[in-house]
Amino acid sequence: MSWARIMAPLAGGAHDAEVLKAAVALAAPFGAEVAAVHAPADIADLMPWMGEGFMGGVQITAMDSLKEAAAEGERAARAAAEGCGYAKVRFQSLETPVWAGLSMEGRLSDVVVFDTEAARGRGPLAEAFQQIVADEQRPVIVARPGLKAGGVAVVAWDGGKEASRAARTALPLLEKAARVVILAAPAASSRSFDADRLKDFFAARGVKAEVELLAGTGDAAHPLLEAAQRLTADILVAGAFGHPRLQEYIFGGTTRTLLNNDGPSLFLSH
Repeated sequence: MSWARIMAPLAGGAHDAEVLKAAVALAAPFGAEVAAVHAPADIADLMPWMGEGFMGGVQITAMDSLKEAAAEGERAARAAAEGCGYAKVRFQSLETPVWAGLSMEGRLSDVVVFDTEAARGRGPLAEAFQQIVADEQRPVIVARPGLKAGGVAVVAWDGGKEASRAARTALPLLEKAARVVILAAPAASSRSFDADRLKDFFAARGVKAEVELLAGTGDAAHPLLEAAQRLTADILVAGAFGHPRLQEYIFGGTTRTLLNNDGPSLFLSH
């Protein structure tokens, strides 16, 4: 299996270079394209209308300011993409409706890379992260320093559909890993499962994995993070738990803990 297109949403800000660096680190072992996608604030969403078909002077000035900010952001994002030092980078800047373009680009990508700020609900791409994970249910990588494709990967397993989807969609990355460890905390789960079944699933697909059972009940996030640290994991593969977004996306407790702690990079699938 392989990945052919890694998407890196960009905001035209200081974190773009970090996101691109992570995307390149993931793309290079596959010879994949990096889709550098500038996602500006959408004027159609932010423009305050006054009455039907009418805009006052203040509204027009505000819209002009948003256009100028979007243009400046596009220039900065393009410069970051051109300066990342990877030959297979394709840059584009989305136009209104931005959410529709972002969704389509995510659907046509194997995985989408975000930084920690966006994943924790901060910064201009926080809404984009929620959209891609919750609405589009695309696999994402929350990139942290030191991310690489050929290091140690740990896989959180509880036999559930979210964990199953994450394990399956992460297979190309696991094939590149130097070591794969399945982490399971049976006492922390309400379901009965056998971690060796996942080990066999991986083996049938050419991925050699180990199994480590973790002690403890309740939230499995902290035992997972402790084990990942002990194993010097470069990436943690996990299912993303949460409620479908209405006005606000609400992550489940385990996912929220993983996002808010400084552990390894995360591969999440909802």
